[in-house]
Amino acid sequence: MAFPRNYLGVEQPAIGQLIRELRQTSKLTQEKFAAQLGVSFPTINRWENGHATPFPLALRQIEIVLSQLAELPDGALWERSQAIQGKYLPSRKLKA
Repeated sequence: MAFPRNYLGVEQPAIGQLIRELRQTSKLTQEKFAAQLGVSFPTINRWENGHATPFPLALRQIEIVLSQLAELPDGALWERSQAIQGKYLPSRKLKA
């Protein structure tokens, strides 16, 4: 299946960067982040390296993780999640 180059307003190369930044901000390995999303480690690796694009359902799960991160009481994580959202999803208001 061919993937559109643009999902939810995020271009293909930026999706991998979004996933990597979110995972690193959450202090998760690719393996743990994959488990959280219900995908395999190689899938996360392919997404981050731009070799594959997440399906819309996976992107929705990634949005949920980002919004949950923003709801944590840690102010630094809230700021980081807002920065990630502003950088990659500026036109979207995330909800858990």
